[in-house]
Amino acid sequence: MKALRNLVLAAAALLTACSPGQREAAKAPAADAPVTIRFATDWRAQAEQGGFYQALASGEYAKRGLDVKIIQGGPGVNVPQLLASNAVELGMGSNSFIVMNLAQEGVPVKAVAAFMQKDPQVLMAHPGAGVEKLADLKGHPILLSDASVTAFWVWLKAKYGFTDDQVRKYTFNAAPFLADKRAAQQGYVTSEPYTIEKQAGMKPKVFLLADEGYPGYAAMVLATDGLIARNPAAVKAFVEASAKGWTDYLTGDPAAADALIRKDNPEMTQDVLDQARDKMRSYGIVSGDQAAPVGAMSDARWKAFFDVASGQGVYPKTLDYKKAYTLQFAPK
Repeated sequence: MKALRNLVLAAAALLTACSPGQREAAKAPAADAPVTIRFATDWRAQAEQGGFYQALASGEYAKRGLDVKIIQGGPGVNVPQLLASNAVELGMGSNSFIVMNLAQEGVPVKAVAAFMQKDPQVLMAHPGAGVEKLADLKGHPILLSDASVTAFWVWLKAKYGFTDDQVRKYTFNAAPFLADKRAAQQGYVTSEPYTIEKQAGMKPKVFLLADEGYPGYAAMVLATDGLIARNPAAVKAFVEASAKGWTDYLTGDPAAADALIRKDNPEMTQDVLDQARDKMRSYGIVSGDQAAPVGAMSDARWKAFFDVASGQGVYPKTLDYKKAYTLQFAPK
């Protein structure tokens, strides 16, 4: 887990270097002034962040006394480092490994809510290649990013006996996958399957890892221990407003949020946003199969994730994994 671990260590070093005073806001705002919250996302603006944009567009944050600015992510953007350097107040955690790595390195950052009960990670295979279930990919070449090799690949190896010699480097270019009918490729259920079908005229076989038992959360809100101690009301307000935003984005009129997304990311198109929202609904990405409250987390889910990861030697079994999250703000 060297690449991701280096980023975590850098964030830890920044937090250590900052004095307590530097970690606090320079001056406390007036009692009636809105609280500024800079929220860093994990990638360029897209439907997978739609609930946050919906809460901003509809004024849900403002109603709760927050002045929220969404800071768009992208390649090279390290959300834990932004939190550690006080460049943002809150950040988005893409998957449970990121949060657990922070806990292992002693970085004082916690997940406070999870707005995707199902991680949208998928593996895609070619139709007619003899792959009817996820286990059939044993022995097939699988295109994975470096970050994925140290994340959900650990679970795949544990559950299905996949081996590292199957891994091929994925550079977010679908051409190698399209050229090799035996190959599989990672993606998000809300993105790559549609893009491949649209561009190549081929409907891939799609396996949502969460529906195969992968226990990780996604789209988590991360907060520093300092902010949680200093202004828990602001954290609570952000989580509540975001939960309302996600509900409205999936069940109401998303036009205003989509407009903000396209403004931040002009390469995004409305058809991609529309199909992503449909996929989030049909797969239960936000609510989960048990229709959990939007943003909810549980000790049981975190334990299940930790048991899998520690069982594969990713983390020591003595790690206090509960330092990775708090249920103080998660909807119940």
